[in-house]
Amino acid sequence: MPETTAKRILNALARWPRAGKKLFIAAVDAATLSFSIWAAFALRLGDFWPEGITNVWWLFPSVVAVGVPILAWFGLYREVTRHAGPRVIVQAAQGVGVTSLAVAAMILISRDWAPRSLPVIFFLVALGLITGSRSLARQLLRSAIGGERQPSIVWGSGLAGARLVQSLVAGHAYRPIAIIDDDPGARGSRIRGVPVRPASELESLIAEKRVTHVFLALPEASPAERRAILDRVTRLPVVARSVAPIDEVLAGRATWDETREIPIEDLLGRDSVPPDAQLLARCVRGRSVLVTGAGGSIGSQLCREALALRPSKLVLFERSEHALYQIEQELRRQAELTASSVEIVPLLGSVLDRERFERALRVCNVETVYHAAAFKHVPMVEHNVAEGVENNTLGTLVAAEAALASGVSTFVLISTDKAVRPTSVMGASKRLAELVLQGMGSDPIGTRFSMVRFGNVLGSSGSVVPLFREQIARGGPVTVTHPDVIRYFMTIPEAAQLVMQAGAMAEGGEVFLLEMGEPVRIADLAKRMIRLAGHSVRESDEQRGGIAIVFNGLRPGEKLFEELLIAADAEPTRHPRVKKAHEQSLAWSELRPALERLSHACRSSDVPTILSLLEELVPEYHRPNESHDLLWDGEANITIAHSERAQA
Repeated sequence: MPETTAKRILNALARWPRAGKKLFIAAVDAATLSFSIWAAFALRLGDFWPEGITNVWWLFPSVVAVGVPILAWFGLYREVTRHAGPRVIVQAAQGVGVTSLAVAAMILISRDWAPRSLPVIFFLVALGLITGSRSLARQLLRSAIGGERQPSIVWGSGLAGARLVQSLVAGHAYRPIAIIDDDPGARGSRIRGVPVRPASELESLIAEKRVTHVFLALPEASPAERRAILDRVTRLPVVARSVAPIDEVLAGRATWDETREIPIEDLLGRDSVPPDAQLLARCVRGRSVLVTGAGGSIGSQLCREALALRPSKLVLFERSEHALYQIEQELRRQAELTASSVEIVPLLGSVLDRERFERALRVCNVETVYHAAAFKHVPMVEHNVAEGVENNTLGTLVAAEAALASGVSTFVLISTDKAVRPTSVMGASKRLAELVLQGMGSDPIGTRFSMVRFGNVLGSSGSVVPLFREQIARGGPVTVTHPDVIRYFMTIPEAAQLVMQAGAMAEGGEVFLLEMGEPVRIADLAKRMIRLAGHSVRESDEQRGGIAIVFNGLRPGEKLFEELLIAADAEPTRHPRVKKAHEQSLAWSELRPALERLSHACRSSDVPTILSLLEELVPEYHRPNESHDLLWDGEANITIAHSERAQA
């Protein structure tokens, strides 16, 4: 029969209603049971048609009448043949075993002659045929319905690897041809028929078998081990994917066989330093904690970390209703899974609303504030100067004054490396926010104010990683601002934990710096992400295929590289990845009147005055020569000065 005709028949069978499929399988099993009775006689007596078999002709219909209901009772017809697993063998063995006992009982009661070993031979033949027919049907249906399965390799033969192989074998998208593992005890073994091979054979397997995907099933591997494997895999023409982290599996947020894109932190991450449990919990456990910007990338992670530390109350302060709803629902699910009794209070509001914010602090008896609310997109703030400075600087001032008036013990500002020698309004606004807290923190009585400064976090809303993924999914090009631009990167969980530990060491007015590791060239990051997705990098216009990288120039306010220190001195702290900077600050008596002028300028959208005050108060700020606060008039970008904008 031609292959296409066979596939048509199998596809037609697959489209039958469920009841029709059950009847068809039961009919096949009925024929199998009758055949097994004949085969048992023939094998035992060594004759194609043994003498005396006609005397027990009643066994043929009887075994069908008894056996099919028994098989159904053991659930054999509830299994979907195309997705049947090892459980079918157990069900078939139970059903055929009971049927064999029924055959023995019928022969005994009838007193007709039959070999005593007949039930045993019948059991072996029927079990082999029933399980074998289902295995054959499963393979034929998968090949006919699933089309061409892509050859793949699973790296890791542990529990996650075995579960993943089982899932791939049962599916119709991928065909696992090997499992990579250098464990001598696993070498030469097989998992679901898939051989375990050493890592030295990876390249040859990919070339010979035309492998398209490599799945990393190493949820417990260290960051260094994963980086070493990924460095090797990304040089090969395959798509790499990974199983879910083990903590997500144990928490019920993922399954063992779930695969996803390789987390970019696996490429850029570093071996984590275990947190200092005492520092981590000092300002959180048993306390009422409030997080501003609770729906943002850093704010939401601070909420997750805080909830795990069992505060008495967790207040989520956020101006975006959608973001607040999402993080509230996630935290409530997390609390249910961990049987946590922490009170979660979602509050809509802006830190610029002094009355609203102070009331929240007083009513909830807040003791610790993590101030993560900020406008952080450099180009966006560059074109919305008044709004950016008002939110980032004056919002911090309002929140800090409310915290001081409400008796808050600890107030921690989430700052940024862009505050160091800033070339952008965003960076200058954050540096001025630091100066506000440095000035207020000079008084040792009352709230302890401190700042934690760090660079980019992987996966945040302002990160290049989501943008690169989207561009790669579209087929490119991938846009990078400059060939030499470098950035520091840190994972969001590590950043949040370090923020909490740094804040716990505060005495008042400190600027803490998080050790960011080695800087990363963004162009190199783009190349690695392209290769990780199974594409090649197009190096020239003449080259065909692949994804190109296009350099589109630095945006307004951006720098080639970021710094964490203004001065060159920073002293170590109790934590190896947290340092304390000694930087100049302004006296509060000098800063307060300037902030009042800044507040008036922001309310009246007086951009020139705002920029002049930023330059005056932040001497390191050097603004570019481009226009600020641009509005689109339908034909061209125009700058609206204070007097013109006031009239508008």
